[in-house]
Amino acid sequence: MKFKAMVIFLSVLAWFAGAEAASLDAIVERVEKRYAGPGFSARFDQKSTLKAMDITDTASGKVFIKRPRLMRWEYEVPEKQIILTDGDELWVYRPEDNQVLTGKTPEYFGDGKGASFLSDIGLVRKTFNVALQRDNAGYHVLKLLPKQKKYDINYVLLYISKRTYDIAKIITYNTYGDENLIEMSNFQFREPDGSVFNFRIPKGTDILKIGE
Repeated sequence: MKFKAMVIFLSVLAWFAGAEAASLDAIVERVEKRYAGPGFSARFDQKSTLKAMDITDTASGKVFIKRPRLMRWEYEVPEKQIILTDGDELWVYRPEDNQVLTGKTPEYFGDGKGASFLSDIGLVRKTFNVALQRDNAGYHVLKLLPKQKKYDINYVLLYISKRTYDIAKIITYNTYGDENLIEMSNFQFREPDGSVFNFRIPKGTDILKIGE
């Protein structure tokens, strides 16, 4: 009788495990479908916290995404800044400093930093092991663990709206426990004008290499 009860118990556990896996697949598929179009734009609010120094910085602006690899982050507050990438090359323009940083995209957005997977949502499954973390007040919460750690990203949390399947929050944690939170709103799911991703370094601007 005890053996039979154990078999039933294990069967129930297996059923719940299978149900959770099915639910996770369904959520990821809905997100992939939501972001399968040619591009989108959105508002964002960002909060970055350095745990060891107890310093928190905030910023906000607008982001433009065009599949498969184009991204433009326009920071409006606390100061104007443009971060633009074509997937290979990167430009960080700070007009108030009359300065442009240039470099390679993987060095800046490696392992999902800066929510780089938004430019190609298929990268979520390719780059991360995905787990269903928990439900949280209207959100499905997915935990993303890099399959290959090349940079200092420990894991990423995605807060997925249960109503729309928009990615409402992205929280990135590095190996030091520092946290970068990006909250997104006012999504416009249509392809941004291509001119948004054109950038010419203004004449007379100082040009620096990232890492120098």
